[in-house]
Amino acid sequence: MRGFLVMSVIYLCQLTANGQTGAVSIVKDSRIDSLVQNQSTIIPPSVKPKINGYRIQLYFDADKGKINSARARFIQQFPKVDTYVVYSAPNFFLKVGDFRTRLEAEKIKAAIEMKFPTSFVIKEKINLPRLDNK
Repeated sequence: MRGFLVMSVIYLCQLTANGQTGAVSIVKDSRIDSLVQNQSTIIPPSVKPKINGYRIQLYFDADKGKINSARARFIQQFPKVDTYVVYSAPNFFLKVGDFRTRLEAEKIKAAIEMKFPTSFVIKEKINLPRLDNK
């Protein structure tokens, strides 16, 4: 009896659904098409090529103010050497340089040993070093 009741309800629903016809009109702002167009464009990433090399890790701390002051002190001494601040929870790391060889990194490390005694050379993927026009 229960199955017969379920079947008859399904049959009645189909009869009422077939009897309905209509049209749907979509009203939208014309700016939506331009937004969809902009979102679908493929923007290539602005990624610099990376190579194996060395950097000097000067300092790390949870306080970014201390990192920025250490960065300013380093930039005063070596304005042409790039600096990088990297956040890895819970600390900020100050790394400098794009050195191709460990010897280049060790030369700069020796020059800053008095101001940054805990610095050390690390192996890392680096950006291509700058070319100086002499």
